[in-house]
Amino acid sequence: MFLHSSLAKHFTMKALLVMLLTVLLFCGHTQGQRIQRINNTTISADSLTTRIRQLIDTAQVTGMTVSVFNKNKPVYVRAFGFADKTKGIPMDTSTIFWACSYSKAVFAYCVMKLAERHVIDLDTPLVRYLPKPLPDYVFTKKTRGYQDIRNDKRYECITARMCLDHTTGFPNYRGFELDGKLHIKSDPGTLYGYSGEGLYLLQFVLEQLTGKNYETIAQEEVFKPLGMDRSSYIWQEAFNDRHCQGHDSLQHPYEFDQRTSPHAAGSLYTSITDWDRFITAMLTGEGLSSKSITEMRRPQIAVLSKKQFGNDAWVYDKTPATTTIFYGLGIGLLKTPYGTAFFKEGHSEGWGHYTIAFPDKQIAIAIMTNSDNGESIFRELLATAIGDVYTPWEWENYIPYDHISLK
Repeated sequence: MFLHSSLAKHFTMKALLVMLLTVLLFCGHTQGQRIQRINNTTISADSLTTRIRQLIDTAQVTGMTVSVFNKNKPVYVRAFGFADKTKGIPMDTSTIFWACSYSKAVFAYCVMKLAERHVIDLDTPLVRYLPKPLPDYVFTKKTRGYQDIRNDKRYECITARMCLDHTTGFPNYRGFELDGKLHIKSDPGTLYGYSGEGLYLLQFVLEQLTGKNYETIAQEEVFKPLGMDRSSYIWQEAFNDRHCQGHDSLQHPYEFDQRTSPHAAGSLYTSITDWDRFITAMLTGEGLSSKSITEMRRPQIAVLSKKQFGNDAWVYDKTPATTTIFYGLGIGLLKTPYGTAFFKEGHSEGWGHYTIAFPDKQIAIAIMTNSDNGESIFRELLATAIGDVYTPWEWENYIPYDHISLK
């Protein structure tokens, strides 16, 4: 430790020794830090860092940020690789990611806050909050609107709860349908089917109820109260020099999408440190009543599909008695020997994110990657970092790097 002479005179020798000892003790603690896993084993922070670097190099993952929680607090937060490979910009823990479907968990938390104030009821049909029939609303974008379901009156029974637990019967996005139109594929409230469309519907109703756009609602209900000052559902100028690019499997950057309108299902931008604040709230119940956080983490519907997405999302190889996967409100749930875990994933071209938390153990991990190859190391990373061998990686399509051929 070195001090400028003009500053050193203000300290006694004893004070300097105390400061030096404190620094040495802190460094020793950091170097010897051990991370608790769910199976009661531990791993050193240095060993975890080394293994993550090996995985990233082997699987050609462009960049990644990782947080591990012990006792409901982040005890390990690290950045790896590049925010922009072409420009050689390193990843940082303050780097902004497009968070993709992490958006949905934040939206659910926001809805629960509004429900506590009786702005909306989870089980009241959403059409009752609107002054005219849902299909009569005109949207400027052709990819929005509800004219396609005008003659399918099942839409009249869809509730906020159904939107949050993905039982509306809507597809994920109408653009994925062969005819590009919105359909109700199953009776609302009866079957799990991951649906961004359901969340868009709930967002629309909330905006009509409050007279505010969803970005304003999210800032007021979530971001500002939790201190998430690097988070937004629309692009901010302040993000211009702080964000990372998504990269393909050859580590070439994709074109970056800067959203100008908030989409509850998928337009969230955030950093790992901001996301940590949100996961801390989800673990501790900060900002919500105990009843609300319990309801979010309570199984609402059994997940019976063979896969989360694709054609196999409509193939059922499980029963309510045999599945370990359920859905709560805005988050997935997983039955494990260490209690019910909650999880949320985020995915698009160039982006792969995953968070899983074990509330009974007060342990969690949050991962954000800017690479098409990122998800290929999730299986091993989860097992190494926190002892999670229960995440349904096949259902999630997190195919390990040693099971596929990288181009």
